Amino acid sequence: MPTYRDLQSNLMRAGYDPQGIDGKWGKCTLAALMAYMAGVKISDRIRDLAAELAVQLPKYQVNSPLRILHFLAQACHETDRWRTLTEYWGPTAAQERYEGRADLGNTQPGDGKRYMGRGIFQSTGRANYADLARRTGLDLVAHPELAAAVSTAVLTACIFWDTHTLAGQSLNSLADADNIKGVTRVINGGQNGITDRIAILARGKSVWGV
Repeated sequence: MPTYRDLQSNLMRAGYDPQGIDGKWGKCTLAALMAYMAGVKISDRIRDLAAELAVQLPKYQVNSPLRILHFLAQACHETDRWRTLTEYWGPTAAQERYEGRADLGNTQPGDGKRYMGRGIFQSTGRANYADLARRTGLDLVAHPELAAAVSTAVLTACIFWDTHTLAGQSLNSLADADNIKGVTRVINGGQNGITDRIAILARGKSVWGV
């Protein structure tokens, strides 16, 4: 299995400095990997997210190359390559349909926009915010904007990853099987952006030698 040292060496050769080749998991290596997968420079937002992810991912057993890469590929796509933690709002026709959607728990006038996608997995809808509020202890229903804070964005994504399944399979299991369509169905609810998600994942695999 490819090691962290392999990843660091490959990132360095690709021009993404992991701040040392020590074979250890850490925020600098993660930031370089995130930027490489996105095809962007290492930004302050990426550094901030990486600092949180480096702590949280191991707690949820996102601790192997495939698990890490699948998690990051989904997050990278959902955040427009780490550019935003809040859904771009038009509203588009699709966003207008958020209003009143029972499957999202949007039962009150204005819920569609109020509970727009936020966080690195773009949690959407009153029901999802209420569930994450219960799990985190944060009042995300009264203050949905908190879901876009870096620490909350990472924590809620990790909780979502840990608690959602597809046909009885956890997201870690789907990642272990390299089943990106299955992972995408859980994260997205469909296959929106699947071509981009596959491309981002492929970049990660190439630099880690997976």
